[in-house]
Amino acid sequence: MPAWPQLLGDLSAGCSERGIVSSEPLPLRGMGDADFTFSAVQALEPYLKHRQQHIHGVGYIPQPVVRFTGERNQRGTLQPGFLTSFINVSVVQPISTIPEHAALIDAWLSVLSRIGLHSQHITIAGMLSVWRRREVAGITLWFRHGDLTLGDAVLLWNTTDPRFLATDIGSGLERLRWAVASRPWPETVYDRLAAVADTETLDALRTATLVAGSGVRPAPRGPGNAVRRLMRREEDRLSGLGFSRVVRWAHEYWSLVKPLGLSHPRNRGLRKPLTHANHGLDLPLVEASARLSRLRRRHARSTLSTCARTSG
Repeated sequence: MPAWPQLLGDLSAGCSERGIVSSEPLPLRGMGDADFTFSAVQALEPYLKHRQQHIHGVGYIPQPVVRFTGERNQRGTLQPGFLTSFINVSVVQPISTIPEHAALIDAWLSVLSRIGLHSQHITIAGMLSVWRRREVAGITLWFRHGDLTLGDAVLLWNTTDPRFLATDIGSGLERLRWAVASRPWPETVYDRLAAVADTETLDALRTATLVAGSGVRPAPRGPGNAVRRLMRREEDRLSGLGFSRVVRWAHEYWSLVKPLGLSHPRNRGLRKPLTHANHGLDLPLVEASARLSRLRRRHARSTLSTCARTSG
């Protein structure tokens, strides 16, 4: 199974070989009315939505994203292939003609071949019908490797002025590793941690680490409430789990594409101290939130026990 740094390096090198420039990821805090960044294509939002020549980034972008829309089974557990947070590896670019879009699809196939997903095993399928979402319309085609959907290629344009045309081609980094390694999904994403903790808990903790480490402050509403919601949902599974180990692992993972604004104090390689002057927030907030949930649960049980003795 390829190491995460190797996979990211091969994707970046493959894009560079095809003349595709690279850009830094967008901030995690979402633009407009979005709580979080949910796709690398948001880098083109001023161009696509508002018909401006300004963009936030272009080319290959390894973008950490947060989405609470992953497919779940009847028990409410995330289906294999879906995560609350992941790295959206994409090529997003303004273009002038549809042949440019086709050329970028061909370039992406070369990039996939470089990481071991060769074009003879990849199919591209989809409907040519146009979808519309407010200011933007598009046509989506899907990449599949055998029975596994890898990602999509989307031709986008502004509904008022179709001359504002763009490409969005990409996948999730975790899903690409899954296809390359052909290993179980939990092991693909969480490595050795998959054997010691529930995947729903790991998903919540790694997302909370990304959110807190990106400098999102706790708040009763909006993005600042995400850590609390994630920890509250998993409070029954958190007892006995080594928080620090998971948080350190998640911190190292997200820092592969862009160093988190807040370092974990126990990470030896990260020397920058945490101070309230820096961000007003410690990354151990994730651990503290988890422990607070556990204490609340214990307090509730104690209160019920006291009431039962009193009534008896």
